[in-house]
Amino acid sequence: MLNNYKKKINTLIYAVCGAGKTELVYATIEFALKNHLQVGFAIPRRDVVIELATRLQDAFKNYKVICVYGGHNSVLEGDIICLTTHQLFRYEKYFDLLVLDEVDAFPYKDNDVLESFFERSVRGNHVLMSATPSEKLLSKYHQKDHDVVTLFKRYHGKKIPEPSIFVNLKIVNYFYLCFKFCRFMKEDKPLLIFAPTIEECENLFMIMRLFKVSGNFVHSKCKDRSLRIEKFRNHEYKFLVTTAVLERGVTLKNLQVIIFNASSFIYTKEALIQISGRVGRKKDATDGEVIFIGTRKTKEMVEARQTIINANKSL
Repeated sequence: MLNNYKKKINTLIYAVCGAGKTELVYATIEFALKNHLQVGFAIPRRDVVIELATRLQDAFKNYKVICVYGGHNSVLEGDIICLTTHQLFRYEKYFDLLVLDEVDAFPYKDNDVLESFFERSVRGNHVLMSATPSEKLLSKYHQKDHDVVTLFKRYHGKKIPEPSIFVNLKIVNYFYLCFKFCRFMKEDKPLLIFAPTIEECENLFMIMRLFKVSGNFVHSKCKDRSLRIEKFRNHEYKFLVTTAVLERGVTLKNLQVIIFNASSFIYTKEALIQISGRVGRKKDATDGEVIFIGTRKTKEMVEARQTIINANKSL
């Protein structure tokens, strides 16, 4: 990565979830900072921006790391600027090194306006990161003055947990969900339950709370969702029911994941792979369960599972 940057080559990092994509650019960031160059790290989602800024500040203690996102833009200058892709409009021809993570995530993916913000803000070179890049993007970065760096292995060298698929009538699926929920709670393992809509997210939480276990729900309309997520990370909550807002960016020891109504049209292959990638990320807890629960077996469910199996074969 560092050699590419010195040669002014734009790079796409194509790496599995949990490979350590962020750490792959640390040497490049360090080089840029020591040469008094402006560094930016852009991500489509605000929640991930906040978490990433903390990680970068820990890694680069002698430099000023700031966050810029909607409603949090009073400070716009720092050595490393972590920001949402929407906020890139503030920085025309500004960054000597701009890293864009989750290039395949909503709302950046296929958004011409946000892509133009990104292109305008770079005066040096950039790095893109993705666990699920499109064929179009891969083709573009295989051309001259570009490069694709691939890493199909997690930093701890262990396999990515492969999802299991449970398909039945919806009423049976509710019973199965409760069965798995009780087992994970008994084993004292933190659990994320994904739901395709806000309504279903809240409905599932109402069911889970009957078991008298500390937990909560999060979705885009929760004003205090950052606090709820933090309580989950601190083990004050044993489970969270969530929509796609936690599809990325969560790293927790012994985390288990259930995707309820995984047969919903909202769950693309890429989304299912990203959600599955939440599990087994810690080097002292590389195992865990990922369960797709649906009323039918979709092409997306099957392909997501097979993609993960194929990645594991490269080990």
